[in-house]
Amino acid sequence: MASVKFKGASETGLRIDRVVTHGVFALDGGEWEVDNNIWLIGDDDEVFVVDAAHDADAIVEAVGGREVRGVICTHAHNDHITVAPELSERLDTRVFVHPGDQMLWNQTHPGVGHEDLSDGQV
Repeated sequence: MASVKFKGASETGLRIDRVVTHGVFALDGGEWEVDNNIWLIGDDDEVFVVDAAHDADAIVEAVGGREVRGVICTHAHNDHITVAPELSERLDTRVFVHPGDQMLWNQTHPGVGHEDLSDGQV
């Protein structure tokens, strides 16, 4: 895990952590080994998880004891959402997916619910 510090972060308490996971991206009959960036955006007390790829254990470890306000999926390619339902359960939080990605979400997680993500929501 890498921690990224921004100018002014010490005054605001902003904390952005990066977790890199490895797994398979599958689309239209092809499969590729990929690394994915998962971003934890928040502070020392609470955080949003941006994308949920491949390795829930690594993400949960990086979260530590912080309260997770939600898992935000930037889009629903399988390599960005593979462990979203597991994170939702383990971290007792909601998963947000744009309604335009419902078809892709259903390919990876048929019958698993999520909240629709809209501008200004979180």
